[in-house]
Amino acid sequence: MALTTVTIEKVKPGEKARKLFDGGGLYIEIAPTGGKLWRYQYRFDGKQKLLALGKYPDVSLHDARERHQEARKQLAKGIDPMAAKKAQKAAGKERAANSFEVIAREWFDRWKADKVSGTVAWSFSMLEKFILPYIGKRPIAEISAPEILLVLRRIEERGAINTAHRVKIIASQVFRYAIATGRAERDPVPDLRGALQPRPQAKHFSAFTDPAKVGELLRAIDAYHGGVVVRAALRLAPMVFARPGELRNAKWADIDLDAAEWRYTSTKKRKDMIVPLARQAVEILRDLHILTGAGNFVFPGLRKDRAISVGTLNRAMQSMGYNTQEEITTHGFRAMARTLLREKLRFDSEIIEFQLSHTTKNPLGMAYDRAQFIDDRRRMMQAWSDYLDDLKKTDFQK
Repeated sequence: MALTTVTIEKVKPGEKARKLFDGGGLYIEIAPTGGKLWRYQYRFDGKQKLLALGKYPDVSLHDARERHQEARKQLAKGIDPMAAKKAQKAAGKERAANSFEVIAREWFDRWKADKVSGTVAWSFSMLEKFILPYIGKRPIAEISAPEILLVLRRIEERGAINTAHRVKIIASQVFRYAIATGRAERDPVPDLRGALQPRPQAKHFSAFTDPAKVGELLRAIDAYHGGVVVRAALRLAPMVFARPGELRNAKWADIDLDAAEWRYTSTKKRKDMIVPLARQAVEILRDLHILTGAGNFVFPGLRKDRAISVGTLNRAMQSMGYNTQEEITTHGFRAMARTLLREKLRFDSEIIEFQLSHTTKNPLGMAYDRAQFIDDRRRMMQAWSDYLDDLKKTDFQK
């Protein structure tokens, strides 16, 4: 007699498991604990087999009958339903193991090894915010170019054109890693060439190259009273013209005041750098060491375990009356030094570019980069600081 939902609901558990048959080998088993499980009993290759079809009421009577019929169809075709179920489950696990998210996280763990913390944090946030919620669960080998384009269009529609292009690069790196590890055959990202809005033209950082304006700015910095740490960073910024992030995050462990050197790894080029410190720079740092030398960072923020924030120096310059969008930024000190060192002090371009940590042709190889041109750079950095002192003292209106 065929089962009904009422019968299933009313049946009480006994001391032993009870079976209520629906026909064709399908039955529901009621455990002594009250649990109810659907089973399909069948024979394959002369052997008795039992296929689990799910738990009641999660699997209703109607659903159990559909699963039963599907299993009988497989049996009629000479397919063992239990073996088919195991194969399907294994395929699902394989699909999950080869999902974009699994491979992206695997790629990220290897890629981040030699990257700076800021780059790592940004890239991971791009993955988690813009990519994984949309295609993370998809098997990477099945993801098409149009699917990726939808992900990028969501970013593009927010007006973040540069971000869309950078996320596209990250996606391509994940696909290439999947190809290298045998989990994808091709990278569909190149198919999107021309599909996004072009990147806006790069905007150069505002900078002063007029000696009179430079002198005026340096005098304003010397007169700044917004805080000893910030003032010291502002005074050093034009002298060493490192990238603002490298200056902000400078550590006392990397500075040798006796040798007049600051050694660090360039965040952008991953090159070991030596910054020769002019006499004036050493004097500023010795004074600052009394205040912050017991800590890790040369320029600590309000929280001593962190350096001053990204916008601190630009905000300080704004407080002095400078427009950091149109006149000068702390990054602009690099362009200022590059221009005036070449045009006014006549230093060789290759030495300047190397001190800026820009790419240069180095026949000796990267292993010798750190000390290349060191004597020339020492002379240049001292001459530059002396020149800045002269600009502060010069009255250009006479």
